Amino acid sequence: MAACIGIDNAGNIRFSCSMKEQIALERLTGLIAFARVGSLGSFTAAARSLSVSPSAVSKSVRRLEETLGIALISRTTRSLTLTAEGRDLHERALRLLRDAEAIEEVAKTARAEPSGTLRIAASLPIGIHVIAPVLPAFRALHPKVTIDLRLSDQFVDMIEEGIDVAVRIGDLADSRLLSRRLGPHRFCCFASPAYLAARGTPQHPDDLAGHDTVNLRYQSSGQLLRWPFRVGDRDIEILPPSAIVMDVSEALMAALVAGGGIGISADFIAAPFVARGELVPVLAEHAVIRHNITALWPESRRANPAVRAFVAHLQGAA
Repeated sequence: MAACIGIDNAGNIRFSCSMKEQIALERLTGLIAFARVGSLGSFTAAARSLSVSPSAVSKSVRRLEETLGIALISRTTRSLTLTAEGRDLHERALRLLRDAEAIEEVAKTARAEPSGTLRIAASLPIGIHVIAPVLPAFRALHPKVTIDLRLSDQFVDMIEEGIDVAVRIGDLADSRLLSRRLGPHRFCCFASPAYLAARGTPQHPDDLAGHDTVNLRYQSSGQLLRWPFRVGDRDIEILPPSAIVMDVSEALMAALVAGGGIGISADFIAAPFVARGELVPVLAEHAVIRHNITALWPESRRANPAVRAFVAHLQGAA
């Protein structure tokens, strides 16, 4: 295959393959595309992870099927599933994809200066309040890095979706990932000045029973957030009855600003509203300190200069 790769006078890589070599190259491309489609369950998701169009992925897989003489994917207007032959081939195609990604990573690591596209995944509040504000300064230091920030409260499979760095809050479960803790944050109650003027300010977590509260439901699990407090020398958790429940932190903040009651949140989420005087801390002496914001990255990205630089930048900004 090496004979079909050359470099022109401008230093650009050019392919000059024979027909046989061209077929082999198309087959390799088709296997990589098929591996992503099989893992992500759609041509659109596979195309997004490979930074190409869905039609290109579809054509590549179809050419692979024609070359092999078997159907790998059963397509309908609403879904796609792997055929029996496709399931047998998929795991081998995944190994090929991982090998291709490892080769690409080695090539990237050979460049000392951080560069290329850095794909970052995070939840909406982490993305808005922790990551987005530090990106301009990071790019000022590393202008050859472009950022692809993807926000969702659903956990993504970093390895399958080609994510370089994820920033998550909460317990970690994926042992395949390397990790580094970021700075601590306070978990505290907040309310609008108007609500507190009308209903009074609680002095103890037990006083919340006489107040309106707004709570958060986790999108990932559907469970309600239990409110942690520091009382004396111990931590407690309560689940106040809430007439308003929502599953996005920004919506919770909006309800509190409008006088909906008392809610609990990480301080970095409430900070802009506190700075504008729209919210004030409540039960601040009972706030708890958390150390559960973590940056994660796959083993294959260990030596990636952009990943190393971004994680260090996040730690410095925390």
